[in-house]
Amino acid sequence: MTGAPPADVDLVRPTLYTLLAPVSNVLDALTFLSRERAIAFLVTWVAALALWGLLRRGSRRRRLVAAALAPLAVIVLGAGAVLLPRPVPRLVAADSTLTVIDYHAHTALSHDGRRGWTLADLAAWHAAQGFGASYVTDHNLVFNGGVDTLIRLLPGVEWSVYDQHIVALGNVAPIERGVYGRDTRAMLGLFAELHRQGAIGLASLSEYWRQHWGDLDGFVAAGADGFEIVNCAPRGLSFPAAARARVLRLAEAHDLLVVGASDNHGWGKVTCVWNLSSPSAHGYRSNRVIARPIALAQGEWQPWTAAYTQPWLMLAGLSWSERSSWLTWILVILIYRAVPRREGDPPGIGILARSLSLKILRLRRPPPPSPASTD
Repeated sequence: MTGAPPADVDLVRPTLYTLLAPVSNVLDALTFLSRERAIAFLVTWVAALALWGLLRRGSRRRRLVAAALAPLAVIVLGAGAVLLPRPVPRLVAADSTLTVIDYHAHTALSHDGRRGWTLADLAAWHAAQGFGASYVTDHNLVFNGGVDTLIRLLPGVEWSVYDQHIVALGNVAPIERGVYGRDTRAMLGLFAELHRQGAIGLASLSEYWRQHWGDLDGFVAAGADGFEIVNCAPRGLSFPAAARARVLRLAEAHDLLVVGASDNHGWGKVTCVWNLSSPSAHGYRSNRVIARPIALAQGEWQPWTAAYTQPWLMLAGLSWSERSSWLTWILVILIYRAVPRREGDPPGIGILARSLSLKILRLRRPPPPSPASTD
């Protein structure tokens, strides 16, 4: 697993994404907050902006309006990160034998899926980011495939059993979930049932980490085929690096599959993880997980630091083209703010455009003739 694309793949950023890098990067950074850090980020910035509004210069009414509207900007940005259509990066593999795949995604048929989020929507969301295939794993509802979409949608389901979600991949038959919901031992029996059906079962994040961390050896003994080690859901993003390393060691020792999961439910426009699946390998070596560094870092920082560490993590992960875009926008804003305004002029971009036009005209105007000699 790596936090950056290896040499044989590339993370391609669309032109519009790069041109609008300050907006694109901020919306991505808000998307990749873990649940605990998102709460801390929101509380801190809302309080800070409200205080800024109260302390700024101006009339009492103006300060109260600023104190109310400034925090609203954070909430609007958060909603934009979840809902706003926008260009997104896509992973491109140079090796045509590799499949960029997602092992865990949902439609509106899941109880927590976005209303109206169809198979076609799910396929388009994946295709825009470079995926060639995705398993459809709605909660407790088997998807059997056979649907014609932009990418291959593969059969699967996410079974909710005793304190654990198990992602079943392949041609899965319905089960009596109550049988596997009594206790940990009963839950672990589901892996044997999936094998009888010819399917494979993966332990989903964040449940095995939060509820069954002491049972990992039991998962292996029961026949678990692998583990999710990255999950883009806010709860899954909290998974710390030390815990991930332990699961990787366990999986390598037993030749088990390790995967990343978008866990998309129709909310958010970008994934934090891709998988490169190789048909020529098996088990631990058959899949490579490629995750965004800012997502991997969520479990390494205390939630209360989110207000300043999330912006820092965002800026540290910028490509050179994104940095150039940021510098360009900063320069434009600085020039705009430096332009003198005539008395009565309202603020606006028109002032900048008019000022630049006048400066250009002055540069083009020929110099005045020198005064004639009086000799």
